[in-house]
Amino acid sequence: MTDLDIDVLSAEAAEVLGTGPAFVSSLTHNPKNGVTGGVWHITAGEREAVLKVLTRRKGVTGHWAASDDPRHWNHWRREAEVYARGLAQVWQPYGIRAPRLLACVERADGDVALWLESVRGRPGQRWPVQTHVRHAHRMGLAQGAVGALDEPWLSRRFLRDYTGGQSTGQELLDEDAAWRQPLVRDHFPAGLRQDMVRLRHDREWFLDVMESLPRAFCHLDQWPANVRADGRDTVLLDWAFAGDGALGEDLGNYLPDSVFDLFVPAARLPAYAAAAYEAYVDGLRKSGWQGDEQLVRLAVCASAVKYDWLAGLMLARAGEEKQSDYGGVGTVSPERRYRERGLALAFLAGWAAEARALAPRLGFPEAPSGR
Repeated sequence: MTDLDIDVLSAEAAEVLGTGPAFVSSLTHNPKNGVTGGVWHITAGEREAVLKVLTRRKGVTGHWAASDDPRHWNHWRREAEVYARGLAQVWQPYGIRAPRLLACVERADGDVALWLESVRGRPGQRWPVQTHVRHAHRMGLAQGAVGALDEPWLSRRFLRDYTGGQSTGQELLDEDAAWRQPLVRDHFPAGLRQDMVRLRHDREWFLDVMESLPRAFCHLDQWPANVRADGRDTVLLDWAFAGDGALGEDLGNYLPDSVFDLFVPAARLPAYAAAAYEAYVDGLRKSGWQGDEQLVRLAVCASAVKYDWLAGLMLARAGEEKQSDYGGVGTVSPERRYRERGLALAFLAGWAAEARALAPRLGFPEAPSGR
C-alpha cells in the first residue's frame, strides 16, 4: 500500500494539477493505521499538492483496523466526508482552517484519493509556546461559535473506543519488576506508579464524566504535528477522527501531546497549560459562549483519561534499545523520552486529581477511588 500506481497517479495529477507528476516524496504519517494507504507530496511543474489515499484494503487487524461503521473512531471514509461536505472549513472564520480540497477521487479499486493543498507554513513542531497559546485562543473562538455538529459519519464515543483498544502493557502496572527497569526507575517521578494505577482504576468514571459534559464539534487529533502557521491562520491537518467531543477535549489532547512527542519541554508544561487554558476560555467568551467555565475546566482535566494506557505502554517498551519517533523514520533518546513523558504523566495525574475534586461540586458522582 505504500507503492503508487504510476498510471493512476499520472492520470489524477494531470486532471488536478494540469500535468503529470515530476517528483513524488512520501510524507510522515502513522503507517500502522489501516485507514491510511499513504501520504505523498506531489510536484507537477510549478504546482504542488499533497495526496492522501484512504483505504480499507490494507489488511490491518486489531486496534488500528479500518472500520465501515460511520460512527467508529477509525471509519475509513470519514476524512473524505469531512472535506467534501465542507466541515473541515467551518472554523475558518475564527482563524483555523484545513488545507483546500483540490479533488476527491473515487478510485476503481475502492480507495479514495484526497488531493489537498500543500501548506508551506511553519509546522507546529517548531512553534514557540506563544504560538501554541494563540492557537488555543482560536480553538476557543471556533468551538464556542460553532458548537456541536451532527452528521451520520462523524465519530461518536471517540475517547472511550480509542482508549479502550490500547491495551499493551496494562498487566505491567502492578508488577514490581516492570517499575524497576532502569529507564523507568531512573526517569519516572516518585509516586507515578500509584497515580497511574489509580487513573486506570477510575477509567470508567472519567469516561462517564466526559460523555456527560457540554458537547462540541471536535477534531480529536489536535497536536503540534497536525498544525501549520500560515499567515494569520492556523492550518489544521488530518481530520480522520473528527466528531462529537466534550467542550475542552481538544485542548486536553493538544497540551500533553506537545510534551509527549518532545515538541515542548516538560518543565514548561505547567505554565504553558495555564496560559493556553486561559486563552481558550477567553476565546470561548469572545465567541459569545455563555456556559459554565467550570464544566470546561472539568473537561480539560478529565481528558487525562485519554492517556491512562500510556504508562503501561512505556513499561512494556522500557527494555527496547531503539526508541522510534512518530512514523518510525528516526529515533529519539530513550532517557529523554522517559524523563519527559514521566513528567508529563505526573502533570496529568494532577489534572486527574483536580477532576476528582471538581466533579462532585458540579453534581457528578465521586470517583470510586475518592470514596
